[in-house]
Amino acid sequence: MSIRSLGTMARHMARRITRPMTALLSALVCLSVYAGAYEDFFHAVEVDNASTVATLLARGFDPNAPDEKGQQALYLALRGDAFKVAEVLLAQPTLKIDMHNSAGETALMMAALRGQTEWARRLIERGAAVHKNGWSPLHYAATGPTTPLVALLLDRGAAIEAASPNGTTPLMMAAQYGTEASVELLLARGADVRARNDRGLMAVDFARLGGREALVTRLERLTR
Repeated sequence: MSIRSLGTMARHMARRITRPMTALLSALVCLSVYAGAYEDFFHAVEVDNASTVATLLARGFDPNAPDEKGQQALYLALRGDAFKVAEVLLAQPTLKIDMHNSAGETALMMAALRGQTEWARRLIERGAAVHKNGWSPLHYAATGPTTPLVALLLDRGAAIEAASPNGTTPLMMAAQYGTEASVELLLARGADVRARNDRGLMAVDFARLGGREALVTRLERLTR
């Protein structure tokens, strides 16, 4: 074989080796950049930095990407009152409004728990499910501080006797944790005061567990 042939072969082999290496290096660079964007994105969500979130989304960052604990950005924004970031996220056409974490919690459930009535309304208008099996948005709203949010969910079709995995109803949650006004609203809308969960507890028992003597007296009268 001539020197020229050996040189041609060497160049050919070098190209065959270099191309996969170049592809690998490019992939590693992309992963490194994405990892940096991932950290920047969730830090921006935490501190309500809407401009950084918007910039990263414009560059292709997935608004549905979960953080290291499996929480969606919109859920985190509502949990942390990062409403400027929430505005940016809600405007994303690819946002999965009912994406849930490992506990089955959605952004609407967090808004319900936090008493964010206007945000709950906007999420519902965007298509968020008002009812789901297991723990539901109404359970969370009944636990929270805002009775109008309970009314909103009921008006939009939430199941008033929604049962958690252990059979606990929204009325039971309201009796222990929510406002007395939420208890009265649920009763007025027809919640079953005699319903029992899997432990045999009624709403009055939940009120007793919460040390809410006035509610205990009220609910005892209704269960006689």
